[in-house]
Amino acid sequence: MIAFAGYHFVILDMEHLLRSEEDLMHCLRACEAAGISAWLRIPDIDTKLIGRALDAGVEAIVLPRVESADDVARALDAAYFPPRGKRGISGGRITGFGRMPLPDYVDLANQQSPIVPMIESVAGLRALPEILALPGVGMVLEGALDLALDMQVGPEPLHPDVWLALQAMADACAVAEVPFCANPRTPEQHAFWCNRGIRSFLAGEDRGLLHNALKARLSSLQSSN
Repeated sequence: MIAFAGYHFVILDMEHLLRSEEDLMHCLRACEAAGISAWLRIPDIDTKLIGRALDAGVEAIVLPRVESADDVARALDAAYFPPRGKRGISGGRITGFGRMPLPDYVDLANQQSPIVPMIESVAGLRALPEILALPGVGMVLEGALDLALDMQVGPEPLHPDVWLALQAMADACAVAEVPFCANPRTPEQHAFWCNRGIRSFLAGEDRGLLHNALKARLSSLQSSN
């Protein structure tokens, strides 16, 4: 449904949701059939899980609550084959079960940028320049809600201090020439990011969007009675 609505990628979540690997495979097949890029947010830096996810066809690995370049470096090692990294090889579904020769797939995979850190804390913001210096970081996502909690301003992603931190995040990404993905929470924020040249956005959580749409529809029906 998300793919047919026209979105470009969907983040399958293992950080906050209890999903089995069988569930993830069903989601991956649905993404492939509908033509949408499947990203996976993992709960921690699990190098074996990163390798299995990429072997299965996940196109990007989202790392939540990143707070050090060392964590991202470990993820990059798990995503790339030698000599660039330490990922193990498999000739399974990602190569068409042998249709793509392994040397070709190794070359292709080592040219990708599948690791996407999320900055959701003050420590992560401090470490961002060092993180961005690592070759292979594909994009940076912001996590304003958790950042607000870490900044001890409560669950207030629109707090002025959080907004300044997000702009600093985008500034660091611009200097490093790494794409920044914003999560605009107001039309004004969206316009601001567009004016800055940001072209990647998170749309929010599907459950929240569905819930709000259902509430709005119910309200419209009730108001017409």
